[in-house]
Amino acid sequence: MLLLLKKVRIFDGQSESAGLDILIRDGVIEAVGEGLSAGKGAEVWEAAAGGALCVSPGWLDLGVQTGDPGYEHREDLYSAAAAAAAGGFTAVASFPNTHPAIDSKSEVLYVKNKTAGSPVAFHPIGAVSQECEGKDLAELMDMYHAGAIAFSDGRKPVQDAGLLLRAMQYARAFNGLVINEPLHKSIAAGGQMHEGIASTSLGLKGIPALAEEVMVQRDLSLLEYAESRLHIHLLSTAKSVAMVRAAKKAGLPVTASVAVANLCFTDEKLLDFNSHWKVLPPLRSSADAQALLAGVADGTIDVIATNHSPWDEEAKNLEFPYAEFGMTGLETAFALCRTFLHKKLPVNTLVEKMAFAPRRVLGLPAPEIRPGARADISVFDPDLEWTFGEKDIRSRSHNTPFAGWQFKGKALGIVNNGQVVRNP
Repeated sequence: MLLLLKKVRIFDGQSESAGLDILIRDGVIEAVGEGLSAGKGAEVWEAAAGGALCVSPGWLDLGVQTGDPGYEHREDLYSAAAAAAAGGFTAVASFPNTHPAIDSKSEVLYVKNKTAGSPVAFHPIGAVSQECEGKDLAELMDMYHAGAIAFSDGRKPVQDAGLLLRAMQYARAFNGLVINEPLHKSIAAGGQMHEGIASTSLGLKGIPALAEEVMVQRDLSLLEYAESRLHIHLLSTAKSVAMVRAAKKAGLPVTASVAVANLCFTDEKLLDFNSHWKVLPPLRSSADAQALLAGVADGTIDVIATNHSPWDEEAKNLEFPYAEFGMTGLETAFALCRTFLHKKLPVNTLVEKMAFAPRRVLGLPAPEIRPGARADISVFDPDLEWTFGEKDIRSRSHNTPFAGWQFKGKALGIVNNGQVVRNP
């Protein structure tokens, strides 16, 4: 593979360099400079007329749902990789909510072996409990040695405080990371959306902010006792942000993430009963969204995640109370941020929250754009105006509310693992 990226703008999360060429040979960056020549047989990638060609170290999405093994009709590892590449992601950390669950070394190795040649790197997250049932602790050490990057029950938040505490204490032996989504199921039982004016007007049972905040406080207390590492995945309320901010100030080793949709939208999107907007955590109030943005800006929230949750048509095209929670997000995350948050989250902030911070949380080395480094690069145009259509959906599932939407900012492709993926 011989590739020349012409006259690019390089974003490294802190600064920007413009007008440079990047020459990549056999998956390794050979040179970075002005006026580079690739020679015969090279693929040349340059900006379209009136557009811009921008690059950054490859983005990583934390907490992707795949469905492989067991639920391949929703998403298999190949379609998840295609969706990730379409969204500009060179790596994903995938949750264990499959059938069987990723709860032993054999399932961890299944994911790693099946994706070994993929242009998108997969980092499997092992289950905290057997079959993600929240009862018996899974074999964390075996999964760690097999390549599990962290441990979580994914979309099944651990309700048993004792189990989560034991997981943190066990993982501490090898500096392992435990990830939990903050949702108290008995408080949220039957809830369909954020508890507020909109839920009352629609006559739907709400999910109170308390259902999240009780769990955030519990998990922070467990972390302090266990002296381990914890990532609280997908904050959605202002009080949750305040609690994590205070915990960080107190020196607790906690990190946090937020879903793109919770930054961009509020519960008013559900006023027409469109089940594609039914997600967990639920879209909340404008005040919550503003607090989440403030948390991203001041570093309280480390990671911006897509919350990619693919479902088949039969699971979403139902009366609202019966539809499953979740939307796909890999293909549209960058475009949503650029379209709705460009004044509040500049490109380098997005690169920091989508490329560098996820790897710091997971303990992975960050890609570099320099001669001699392995090419792990996201390519994008931050200002390109385009329409997201059915042809742009690479996920096996189509549960997205954004089909037909006009966006500003597009992921143009990726370069990784010696391969080039260019989006049309």
